[in-house]
Amino acid sequence: MNQPFDQLLDEVVERVKKNLEQTFEIEASGRHVHLSQEDIDKLFGKNYNLTPAKYLSQPGQYAAKERVTLVGPKGTFHQVVVLGPVRKSSQVEISYTDATKIGIKAPLRISGNTEGSPGIMIMAGSNHVQLTEGLIVAKRHIHVKSSDSKRLQVKDGEMVKVQVNSKRPLIFDDVAVRVSPKFETFMHIDYDEANACGFVPGTTGRIIKKE
Repeated sequence: MNQPFDQLLDEVVERVKKNLEQTFEIEASGRHVHLSQEDIDKLFGKNYNLTPAKYLSQPGQYAAKERVTLVGPKGTFHQVVVLGPVRKSSQVEISYTDATKIGIKAPLRISGNTEGSPGIMIMAGSNHVQLTEGLIVAKRHIHVKSSDSKRLQVKDGEMVKVQVNSKRPLIFDDVAVRVSPKFETFMHIDYDEANACGFVPGTTGRIIKKE
C-alpha cells in the first residue's frame, strides 16, 4: 500500500543527494592586481618580496600586505589589493562598474588572456608603472580540482550554466570551467555579479549542463 510513496521518497532523496554532490562554494572577488617581479621592483624596490597577509582558497595564492593605486583617465582607486605569488606578466582585474568609474573600456577575458587589452598606471607611493596592456574584467569561472571533475561532470575549457543558491537566486550563463590538480573547487565572480545574486559568504552554486 505504501510502495508508491516509498518509491517517491527514494526518488526525492536521490535527487537531493545528487544536487548536493554537484554543489560548490562561490567566492566574490573585488578589484585586484597581479604583478611581475619586474614591476614589483619598480614599485617597491629592487628584489622586493611581497608580504603574505591572507591565504586564499586556491593553493599558494594570497592577498599581500602591499597595496597600490590604480590611475585611470577619469578616476583613481586607492588601496587596491595585490595578490601573490608573482606572475610572469602584470594584470589588473576590475569590474565593469569600476571600468566606468575610471573611464576605461576593459574587455571581458579569462585571467591571463591580456593580449590587446588596455593598459593602466599603477602607483605605490611616488613610484609608478605604466602597463601597456593587462587591464581586464575577469570572466566568471569555476576552478575545479581534477578529482572533482567527475563528480561535477565537467571538463577543462567547458562552458556551463550555474544556478546560484541565495536569497536572490539566479542562473549565470557562460561560466568557464578550469580543471587542474592544483586547484580547489570554487566559483569566482566579481562584485557586480555578487550584488546581482545577493551573495553572502557561504553561498553555493550548482552546474546546469547546457543542452
